Amino acid sequence: MVDRKDLGSWLEGPDTSNISKYPGERLGLPETGPGSLARAGRRILAICIDWGLCYLIAYAFLGANSMAVLGLFLVEQMVLVGTLGYSVGHRIAGIRVVRADGGPAGLLAGVVRAVLLCLFIPAVITDADHRGLHDKAMNTMLIRR
Repeated sequence: MVDRKDLGSWLEGPDTSNISKYPGERLGLPETGPGSLARAGRRILAICIDWGLCYLIAYAFLGANSMAVLGLFLVEQMVLVGTLGYSVGHRIAGIRVVRADGGPAGLLAGVVRAVLLCLFIPAVITDADHRGLHDKAMNTMLIRR
């Protein structure tokens, strides 16, 4: 038999006592300002800038071939994120890629992140901390500078 205690817990919803208050809290990051996780607006701005730049280069030198645009984007992400920790779009948007421990992403992370980013699906599947599968795979995150 169902009693009132069972219905009451169901109507109250799930236990939310250990859900973080803001993205990045579980990672030990501040809520806002430098060092906080980059929100969707900055991430989208950065990828649009990078994609647009790659499109312009492909249009000027390679006849606007769609595979050339994707290839340029892949190389840009691999080289710049792997060596500097940010792409041109990241720099303009004021964000950078770091490992979860705060260190630089590194070349391997740049390569794996770029390949997964070009597959698109890993980038749009995110967790509560706004980290895509491409970030989780390499234990990296995009933070504000």
